[in-house]
Amino acid sequence: MQDGCTVSQTVRYLSKRWTLLIILELYKGDRYTRRFSELRDALSGITPKVLSERLKELEDEEIITRNVDATAFPVRTEYTLTESGLGIIEIIRDIKKWALTWKVDNITCGNQDCKVCDL
Repeated sequence: MQDGCTVSQTVRYLSKRWTLLIILELYKGDRYTRRFSELRDALSGITPKVLSERLKELEDEEIITRNVDATAFPVRTEYTLTESGLGIIEIIRDIKKWALTWKVDNITCGNQDCKVCDL
């Protein structure tokens, strides 16, 4: 594939570790919104540096928006999926469907059974 290929360009940022999981966690949030600390706590193993980098990349790609409320202390920063970001949820659903169809020994998600998940 050439660098100018749409698929190549899209895969370049979506395939980075944690990116799809961050999008999924935002989807689970109230109004598709989460604070930095909520994302960090939900994504076991991610470092604050990597989370910050991925959020910046997603914001640059207009997949999420960042809202800073400096009127409160501590300052509240929230991240919300855009319409474009919500469109990626369908891709995540397709990945899950494929995994449940072709990966027999799939481990269930967290505290829920993957086969009955609302995703």
